[in-house]
Amino acid sequence: MEQEDQSVTVVISQIVKPGCESTYEAWLKDITGVSRIYPGHLGTNVIRPQPGVRSEYVIIFRFDSYENLKVWMESRDRKYWLTQGQQLVQSDPYVQQISGLEAWFSIPGQPLKTPPRYKTALLTWAVVYILSNLLNKLIAPLLGNLPPLIISLIISVIMVGLLTYIVMPRVTRLFSSWLY
Repeated sequence: MEQEDQSVTVVISQIVKPGCESTYEAWLKDITGVSRIYPGHLGTNVIRPQPGVRSEYVIIFRFDSYENLKVWMESRDRKYWLTQGQQLVQSDPYVQQISGLEAWFSIPGQPLKTPPRYKTALLTWAVVYILSNLLNKLIAPLLGNLPPLIISLIISVIMVGLLTYIVMPRVTRLFSSWLY
């Protein structure tokens, strides 16, 4: 890994055996609960199967550094819970490790391919430029009485949330032929 001080995301895909979904959900609650006690844990997201769209569960673990992720991935706790859940899944999980902005440029359900850095930088800049101007036009007037640093803080929090969960996944799909 080039930069060990950046956050790291691990994306794990698994297909659950038919009829084991409720037991898997309980297992999932337990293993994600245990992961929270590990240093550097930034959060866990679960994307559940959708009939006709995606058949697998996707579990996303975020840690503040590669070293902290490694501690979790190699822990006795994780190994114990993986053994407990083994009979609930159809095969070994598919695991992808992503760091930094790569997480914005991965297409769910496809093997991780990182586009050239100049393309990710150009596309990120364009989206941030447009989004920051839109948010400043729309939200800043509503926050007019607040100090400028607080306005900037609120807009940047909204922008990062939008970029991560809404805008970049769609922009990545839209520009996938150019990116890859």
